[in-house]
Amino acid sequence: MPLPSRPFRLSAATLLAAVVLAGATACAPAVNVKAAPDAANPACAPMMVMLPQFVADQPKRETTSQGSAAWGNPSQVILRCGVPVPGPTTDQCVTVNRVDWVLRQQDKSWTATTYGRNPATELIFDSEQVAESTILVDLAGAVAKVPQTKKCLSISDTLDTKQ
Repeated sequence: MPLPSRPFRLSAATLLAAVVLAGATACAPAVNVKAAPDAANPACAPMMVMLPQFVADQPKRETTSQGSAAWGNPSQVILRCGVPVPGPTTDQCVTVNRVDWVLRQQDKSWTATTYGRNPATELIFDSEQVAESTILVDLAGAVAKVPQTKKCLSISDTLDTKQ
């Protein structure tokens, strides 16, 4: 197929729109996130490359540390891979799309940490700004890339039923 005889030209409006769009995304500073102790763990990598561009309808932003991600402006959801793996706990544990999360509330913010996955992943979010159920659903596919080795148990799972 022959090449077109006319040279390719961008209109002034198209060029201006591209410059404005590039400038707008460059203006948003990276989110300062403290790296988790095991952020360089190679097991974080498959999850990090699968993270969605939007969580709870919030756009993904750049962060300042390895193994981290953030969504929203200002940041409404922070993710850190490589946090300490939680041991047995009486804190609330929920399972969303085959991913177990230990939930802890501190004032208005919540922390959700994966249970039974090494390295563990932590989410920090304000439940008044974004819905916990939406966040956990949006991130379950990526988080599941870290293999599960243990599961949350309820009290009924630990009772001896042979009595």
